[in-house]
Amino acid sequence: MGTLANYRRIIKEIMTEYSRIPYAYGDIQIQTVLDRDSDRYLLIILGRENDIRVHGCLVHVDIIDGKIWIQRDGTEEGIANELVAGGIPKEQIVLGFRAPHIRQYTEFAVN
Repeated sequence: MGTLANYRRIIKEIMTEYSRIPYAYGDIQIQTVLDRDSDRYLLIILGRENDIRVHGCLVHVDIIDGKIWIQRDGTEEGIANELVAGGIPKEQIVLGFRAPHIRQYTEFAVN
């Protein structure tokens, strides 16, 4: 299996696992949006907490120029750690939610 196909598989598995975890409060669903054509992968929360509508992005991951860019990470463990545990090297993961001048101080790719 090629590297890109492997990255897509790992991302899908991780996102699918997160979508199976029940939300802690409210009537909220977790949904996956897996766009393999554009290499965009989202974990969305959707529902109601009491009378308040809840809708937002929990995780947003893109594959750009062969690297995994984490654009948003609202998980406790950190999606980057899950990707590394799944076999993706740290130098192939960019923490896009961090400012470019801060990325050099992480263990992950700068860009």
